[in-house]
Amino acid sequence: METKRPLPFDCRPYSKSEEVTNPYSGETCTLEPDALAVYDVIKGAEITGNHKLVRKGLDWFRKYFPSEYYTLLD
Repeated sequence: METKRPLPFDCRPYSKSEEVTNPYSGETCTLEPDALAVYDVIKGAEITGNHKLVRKGLDWFRKYFPSEYYTLLD
C-alpha cells in the first residue's frame, strides 16, 4: 500500500488499518497501514533496546498522528 507520508525508516506498510490497544491504559485507536507498521517497529525496537529507531518512530508519530501518539505511545 502506498502512502504520501515519508516513513521514518525502512518498513513495509500493511494492507489494512487495525485497532491497537495501549496495554497500560486500555485505550484503543485505529491505525492506518503505514502507522501500524511504524508502531510495530517502535515496539520491536523497544524490546531490542534500539533507542535511535524508537526515537525516529516516535518523532514521526508526533508529526503525522499526534492523537494516536498520545493514546498509544506517550
